Amino acid sequence: MGHRGARRSLLILAGSLLLLKSTWFSATAVIPQIRQEWQLTTDVVAWLTIAVQWGFVAGAVLSAVFVISDALPPTRLIFLSSLGTAAANLMLLFTDNALTGSVARFATGFFIAGVYPPSLKLISTWYRHGRGAAMGAMVGALTVSAGVPHLINGVGGLNWRTVIVVTSLLTVAGGVITLTTIKEGPFPFPAAVLDPRQVRRILSDRGTRLSMIGYLCHMWELYAMWTWFLMFFSAALRAQGTEDSLLAAYVTFAVFVIGGLGNYTGGMFGDRFGRERTAIAMMAVSATCAASIGLLMEAPLWLLVVVSLVWGYSVVGDSVQFSTLVTELADQSYVGTALTLQMAFGFLLTGATIWLVPLAERAVGWQWAFAVLAVGPVTGIVAMLRLLRYARSRTGAGRRGARSLG
Repeated sequence: MGHRGARRSLLILAGSLLLLKSTWFSATAVIPQIRQEWQLTTDVVAWLTIAVQWGFVAGAVLSAVFVISDALPPTRLIFLSSLGTAAANLMLLFTDNALTGSVARFATGFFIAGVYPPSLKLISTWYRHGRGAAMGAMVGALTVSAGVPHLINGVGGLNWRTVIVVTSLLTVAGGVITLTTIKEGPFPFPAAVLDPRQVRRILSDRGTRLSMIGYLCHMWELYAMWTWFLMFFSAALRAQGTEDSLLAAYVTFAVFVIGGLGNYTGGMFGDRFGRERTAIAMMAVSATCAASIGLLMEAPLWLLVVVSLVWGYSVVGDSVQFSTLVTELADQSYVGTALTLQMAFGFLLTGATIWLVPLAERAVGWQWAFAVLAVGPVTGIVAMLRLLRYARSRTGAGRRGARSLG
């Protein structure tokens, strides 16, 4: 497992990350209220979510170019970024239109880029053995935190402004906890120097590059599914003759929660069976769900819920594989930069699919709208098969693939 104190650090940091990232989907969870109050169309609503993704990209690119994630102490960077994230999220309270709302969401994503990658790097300093499971717990916390606004919104149908305030306070609390209770572990990465040329060197390594391609394919599907699942499930309930918004909110939250379990168990499976193989299995399941779930809109409700939960589990169960692979394959002095760069590319891509799904829904209906997302995991399977062959060619058939260090 990890060094003495590793489990305590993992529990605290995972809990902190759950708080820190609750602002990510704070606006998405209350879209029905904001859409009605601001009189927005579906296309404009999509930009509120896309703005967060692209804000994250801008912050991640800036961090990668100037090696910020490797040059600053991660706890300090996380704390400062939490303050910026909360302030940006609160900006929504002072706007009443899509333009300034999108600016606020862009700023929120920009500062989140200083929270997520440093958190993964920080927990990696505590683990050599079992790093996949540890990072799975971290990414699982992210997944659950992304669903927290749906829970807050579902409990009593709170006013959307209350959801924004609560998630902002949770974010600051996470930053304070990280700064005051967490330190780097006994396996720190080598110190980095400011060298923008490292971006090109990171991308030139084939193993790291294939891992990043797999991550891109994963991101093609993930955030579009998270963004539009609530609207899809609400439409399915209407097709079955009910308008239960609370049920839709709770099922959506359950999809996020089981995704957290998928992250953790996926990390364990990666440690045991190999990260590439685990990613392939998860992607095969999620691609099947994406292609078929729309056909179940008028099926028995229990079946639709079961498939939704299976999709929620598998759509993120592969995520930790790519992040852990990068910490193992990239230049160890620039692991933070490599993780940040990977996420920058991935979140840039999410804007396209978040925009694409409602277009597909208008063209072919919800029955087939999510099917466009299956392209991502299918392509990701090809990338992981190539990474397996690459690992075997470098280390021989006796190695178990790109598994845990040590």
